[in-house]
Amino acid sequence: MSHSGFSPALVALSVAIAMFAAYTALDLMERARRFGESRLDHGKRRFWVAGAAVTMGGGIWSMHFVGMLALERGMWVSYDLGLTALSLAIAVGVTGAAFAWVATRSTAGEGKPGDAPAPDAGAEGRPGTILVAGPLMGLGIALMHYTGMAAMRVPGGIAYDPALVALSLAIAMVAATVGLRLAFRRNGLLEKLAAAAVMGIAVAGMHYTGMAAATFGPMAHETPAEAGMMAAPENLALATAGATFLILFLGMLAIAIDQRRIQAELAASEARFRAAVEAVRGVLWTNDAQGRMVGPQPGWAAITGQSFAEYQGFGWADAVHPEDAEPSIAAWNETVAARKTFVFEHRVRTRDGTYRHYAIRAVPVLNADGSIREWVGVHTDITAQREAEAELRESNEEIQRYAYIVSHDLRAPLVNVMGFTSELAETQGELRTLLAGHPDAERIDGDMGEALGFIGAAVTRMERLIAAILKLSREGRRRFEPEPLDMTALIQRLADATRHQTGTQNATVGVAPGLPGITADRLAVEQIFGNLLDNALKYLEHGRPGRITVTGEVLGTGRVRFTVADNGRGIAPQDHARVFELFRRSGTQDRPGEGIGLAHVKALVRALGGRIDLTSRPGEGSSFTVTLPRGAAMDRGAPAPLSIAAE
Repeated sequence: MSHSGFSPALVALSVAIAMFAAYTALDLMERARRFGESRLDHGKRRFWVAGAAVTMGGGIWSMHFVGMLALERGMWVSYDLGLTALSLAIAVGVTGAAFAWVATRSTAGEGKPGDAPAPDAGAEGRPGTILVAGPLMGLGIALMHYTGMAAMRVPGGIAYDPALVALSLAIAMVAATVGLRLAFRRNGLLEKLAAAAVMGIAVAGMHYTGMAAATFGPMAHETPAEAGMMAAPENLALATAGATFLILFLGMLAIAIDQRRIQAELAASEARFRAAVEAVRGVLWTNDAQGRMVGPQPGWAAITGQSFAEYQGFGWADAVHPEDAEPSIAAWNETVAARKTFVFEHRVRTRDGTYRHYAIRAVPVLNADGSIREWVGVHTDITAQREAEAELRESNEEIQRYAYIVSHDLRAPLVNVMGFTSELAETQGELRTLLAGHPDAERIDGDMGEALGFIGAAVTRMERLIAAILKLSREGRRRFEPEPLDMTALIQRLADATRHQTGTQNATVGVAPGLPGITADRLAVEQIFGNLLDNALKYLEHGRPGRITVTGEVLGTGRVRFTVADNGRGIAPQDHARVFELFRRSGTQDRPGEGIGLAHVKALVRALGGRIDLTSRPGEGSSFTVTLPRGAAMDRGAPAPLSIAAE
């Protein structure tokens, strides 16, 4: 005959145990997943996986045991302790193996250390892993259930309905698969509670379907003493539930302790972040997902003096300089719509009514589903930097004007020197006639010719130096006109222009294909690389075929690096810095030049917002590395514009 019914109280207790165990296991597995993703401590991951296995496996076993005790047949039932313990071991072992395997698979192939994990990467991103582990875990749970049923000692034995047994197996596999899927997802509190309820109901459904498959034999008249190890089902259920809740309580206690540790780490991290913001004279603020300033913003209020009501929404713009307010709002709205990093600069009115320059950087904070939760930004005071740049710009302009004036004024007496030198050269013939027959005539004529030659050479050199100073002065005042440049084509044209030199010097110039393009002033870039190629050809080693190469690469900071390398005579280490100084040269002076080429190159590179570096060894060659912004640099001759960008 079949059983007569179930105790409603014990059924409710069994379902509550399943739900509580599922919730605790989900929380423990969330910690296992976090340690697996961050690679901080795989030992801790194993600890949380083991805790989840004991919690989930023990909870499922307890639910099944209490569910069996809920059976009401009006008779005593005994249990084989060996089989009962085996059923518990199966529940914990199978659950632990499934959790451990899926947790290991979820972190396999994460990439190189230091790589950021992909959003929601893990087991949930590997359907095959769950589809293998879930059914296996379900079969283990079913094996636990029927092992526990086999531990029951009842008169007449137990028979099973194959169809219901198969249905219980299917429910077990589906419930386990769903449980693993939920365990390895990123869950919030409400989602976790819902998942625990679903898992508890699903496990209970599997159990009671299995119980419905069982048919017990006719009851016989026997006493507790004849039945063997027996006890009242209510007492056994309460004892089992008490032990299970103790295990779950210990799991929740471990979670609480770990949560306190996480909160302490978050508090320390927040303190470090705020200290870093203060260290750079920054002000931290937050906006909602739509870019509106909401909630208390003590940092913003501290610098502007605006009240809570004044800076809410877009009220903060009232504290921005009138010329910068409209561009600030427009750029901010554009960046919010594009969901990119916000980079900006504007002037802000402070409490005392003065305006100060602030650099702004804001980033979106995303939810797990990729939507924007809020924006976090920092205003950094760069007033001192901007004032220093203005002073430096004014000083540079003054130096350029001074150089122009000096060069111009030097030319006037130089013209006189050149004129009188020409007159002396013309009178040299007259003096030669007048001194004819004089014993020192030849010596005097030779000395005068030599002196005039020295004067002429010095005047010529002086003329070239003045011309160089004027050229640098004019370059300093020239306004750059940025345009997109095909660097491969540009440098190849410069290389082609050197064919006569390369042919006479047995040299080759190789330009790497696919050089990264930039946006810059064409003439300035041509002057930079034209000078570098000319220098490389000029200082090749005699008796060795010359080889000059130009390569380029994109850096990860929005900049591009070009390298002009040669196998020439090289430059001594002590001269690496001086070759960039005006009128300074190094090594053997057997080539024409005034020492202005590399100084001019360095000035142009700096004006374009870049830098130039040199590596060289005597006898092996030199490599000049030019690093330039990929986008347009600020026009040196114009006032600094507002910096607006979305990265």
